[in-house]
Order: sequence, then structure tokens, then C-alpha cells
Amino acid sequence: MRIAEVEALHLRIPEVQEIADGTQDVLVVRVRTDEGLVGYGEVSSAPTVVKAAIEAPRSAARRHGLAAVMVGTDPLDPPARWQEMYDASRWYGRRGVAIHAMSGIDLALWDIVGKAAGKPLAGLWGQRRARVRAYASTLFPDTAEEAERITQDFAAQGFTAVKFGWGSFGHDLEHDHAILDAIVAAAGDQVEVMVDAGLAWTADEAIRRAKLLFERYPITWLEEPLKEDDLDGYRRLTKEVDGRIAAGESDSTIYPFRDLLDRGVRVLQPDVGRAGGLTTCRQIGDLARERGAWCVPHCFSTGINLAASLQWMAVVPDAPFIEYSVRSSPLRNRLVRNVPIAVNGWVDVPTGPGLGIEVDEAVIDEFRVI
Repeated sequence: MRIAEVEALHLRIPEVQEIADGTQDVLVVRVRTDEGLVGYGEVSSAPTVVKAAIEAPRSAARRHGLAAVMVGTDPLDPPARWQEMYDASRWYGRRGVAIHAMSGIDLALWDIVGKAAGKPLAGLWGQRRARVRAYASTLFPDTAEEAERITQDFAAQGFTAVKFGWGSFGHDLEHDHAILDAIVAAAGDQVEVMVDAGLAWTADEAIRRAKLLFERYPITWLEEPLKEDDLDGYRRLTKEVDGRIAAGESDSTIYPFRDLLDRGVRVLQPDVGRAGGLTTCRQIGDLARERGAWCVPHCFSTGINLAASLQWMAVVPDAPFIEYSVRSSPLRNRLVRNVPIAVNGWVDVPTGPGLGIEVDEAVIDEFRVI
């Protein structure tokens, strides 16, 4: 079996808002083999930039487009293909968009591996669980009243954990406490609460604000209070604050996650669509477990990303949570026909071959940018 084609499909809803919502504008990777198997992956990045990295023709050594490198190779050995792509893009890659593009191809290759074997990936890797606990993930609204209503809705749907992030949070202390007062009151004793600060603060401000948050509220973790590259700030923050600090959704390859662990971060959040695919994320999960940290996938995109994250979480020794986006984008809800659904706060791991999902080609045609 050989790879016959690698396609970068840019899907975009008619109106994209400049908010932290990756379900509006996505890059889907479709890999076809010469024996008719088709695998799907997804990239969490800037779609048109990733598309260029995949579709660029062969060039001088170490600067090839990824599709040109993959065509004609064996799809059933994703780690070997990962290394080939990494070597072929060293001159313009090694981090950032090249790894993002590789992530989508890696997911599609693993999808093919499972389909060739007729099993879900979790079944090939040694499945430990059939479902994963979900936390409902959404953006902070503008008012405390909205936050209370949303939290009550999540609790009524059976979620036992919720996370609010970005949006109106992080800019005004009085507003932030008012909105969290409403969320925590509505959550009660049955629903855990996580807070994503959306890269809002300097290290000094984060230390001050984090102490107040952890003293005042029973939050499970505080996510990304600092810019991604402020590693010294993360070291200071984790020394000053007792609560769990989470980070890593923007990072790619295993190396930044080692840096975060070295600085005391105890919840790693790699995204399978940008950190390096399942090949890399499984390594990150192993590293987190060795260092006594949680590894909880960032998963705020379509059902492709969600299914891949679930297959991974189904096999790890401990899986505290899966992020579950509740956004209403048609790409989030319609691209995958059998998108995994949260029921009473849990999401079943797909049981079909590969990623376990059926991608709707009609939805690709409807939203594809040409």
C-alpha cells in the first residue's frame, strides 16, 4: 500500500468572528491510498498557511512541501513518516506551522492504520476505557447573568465539570470576580470549574490574580495566565501559587512540554492537531505521567480532532478529562456524521475503524474554500 494523494482542504463558515473559537475556520487533511483507503486529519492553526506548507512543491534539501514528500510512501508507519516530514521541512519548520501541518497528516495516517486493520486505534493500542469524562468548554460571556445561565444549562445536561475562557475575562478584577461568583454558585458542589485566563497577564499580575482566584474559588486549574514563551514567569508563578497551572495548547513537538514541566506546570494541554499529531501527543502523555502531571488534550475544533483525542485518551493509564466544545458552529456539529456526543458528562470513544468517525463529504463541499 502506498500514499497516492494528500489534500489540504480549507473549510470556512460564511462569517468568521475574531474570537478564540477554532470551529469557524479549519484545515482538514485527506489522505488517499492506492488501495482505496482514505484517512482524515485536522489541523488547529491558520488554514491557508498550513495549506501552503502541505501543497508546496519539492525544493532544495530540507525545504520540501509535505504532500510531495508523502506521496509514494507507506501509510502504515506513521512514526517513520513523521520523521521524514520533519527532516524535509527543517529549513522552514522544526516548530510552528510545519509541525501543525504534519499533525493533520499524522492523524490521517493513523486513521488509515486503523481502517487497514479494521479496528479503532484504541483497540490497536490497548484500550483501557470505553468513555472519558468530559468538561464543557466555552468562552466567558459578558455578564454574570449569562454565566449563571450557561453553567446551569451545563449542569442540567449532566456535565460534572465546566471551563470558561477568554471572552470578557482577565481585564477587570471586579468583573472577573462577579462572573466567577455566578459560575461557582451555579456549579454548586457537583460541578468542577476551570478558568482559562487567555494569556491575559504579566507574571506579576498573574501571581497576584492567581492567589486571589485559588483562595476565593475551588477551581480545578488556572489555564494559560501568561504568554506562551514566558517560561520564567511560569516558574515564578508555580512557586508562588499552590493550585494547578495548565498550559501548552499552542505548543508543538515534545520539547516545549518538557520546558513547562521543568517550570512547574502540572496540566499539559497538547492539541493533536498542532502539537505533532497522535505520534507526538502520545509521547507527551507518557512524559507527563512520568513527571506526575496531568495530560488533558486541548480539543476545541471539529469532530475529527475530538475523535482522535478520544482514541488517545482511551488507552492512557489515567484520563482526567476530555475537553468538549459546546460551540454551535456547523463545522463542529456537522462535518462528522457520528460526532461523539457528551451524555451525562461522559463521551464514548468511537468504535469504528481508525479514528472511528464518518466524515461528511457533502459538508466538505459546502464549506470548502476554493
